Amino acid sequence: MSETVIAVQGLTKDYGGGRGVFGLDFAVEQGEVFGFLGPNGAGKTTTLRQLMGFIRPDRGRASIFGMDCFSQAAAIQAQVGYLPGELALMEDMTGDQFIGFIARMKGIKDGAEAGRLCRLLELDGRTPIRKMSKGTKQKVGLVCAFMAKPALLLLDEPTSGLDPLMQNRFVELVLEAKGRGATVLLSSHLFEEVERTCGRAAILRAGRLVAVEPVEALRRGKARTLTFTLPGGAEAAGMAAAWPGARAREARVSVTVNGPEQLQKLLALAAGLPVQDLEARGQTLEELFLHFYGEGSEVK
Repeated sequence: MSETVIAVQGLTKDYGGGRGVFGLDFAVEQGEVFGFLGPNGAGKTTTLRQLMGFIRPDRGRASIFGMDCFSQAAAIQAQVGYLPGELALMEDMTGDQFIGFIARMKGIKDGAEAGRLCRLLELDGRTPIRKMSKGTKQKVGLVCAFMAKPALLLLDEPTSGLDPLMQNRFVELVLEAKGRGATVLLSSHLFEEVERTCGRAAILRAGRLVAVEPVEALRRGKARTLTFTLPGGAEAAGMAAAWPGARAREARVSVTVNGPEQLQKLLALAAGLPVQDLEARGQTLEELFLHFYGEGSEVK
């Protein structure tokens, strides 16, 4: 039986005006990569700051490794690799100097892992931090979070500012950490990021937990909108008439499909038509929520 690494019970931090988090309940097991999904402002960062002991909850409790996240914060922080959503780096230092400073604070004497991470992320640590782009600063933060090979990683919007290649490298890092048995809580507003790395995900909306689901279930419930361009309005109208719910406008037809079976049927229909172009768009997180749980769903 796996061990519970993070346990959150009734966690509440109320800033007034509907801001904060309210009555959160979830658990993350040892070795799990757990997604924490929500639009910006949903309360993800507030939750992670409480897990790190930076904020005292108004009500409820959060524990990591069986220790209280606020009263035993120092002991927890010594075992956690944390990437904050807003990095606070020492601007007069170079990247190498800052990484070395954090390594000394963590008691890391061997710089081999930090060097490997810098090479993997293509980080030139000789650059002064004040001259770094947002993406380069994010790489510094990632090196600092991962270099001790911690048992638990708390990552808040970890790919912010990274280009697609570096986003792929980040996925490699997460899967590598999972492979050595580490536990990862990954906060994001991007479903694709969570889809590629996590086994389960919690969805947070307006500070309240609306669901905790296997990512595979979320993936099956995800809709896609395909827009086909045909030679003219007559052809577009004909295609729209053949598919319930399709919308035709001039020579373009937009169709929303749910799941692989509908997609295959739609593509079979399109194969017999003179399609000139095809565009595909996935759902936003909020659209995914509305589709998966329904417009009138109540939060838990």
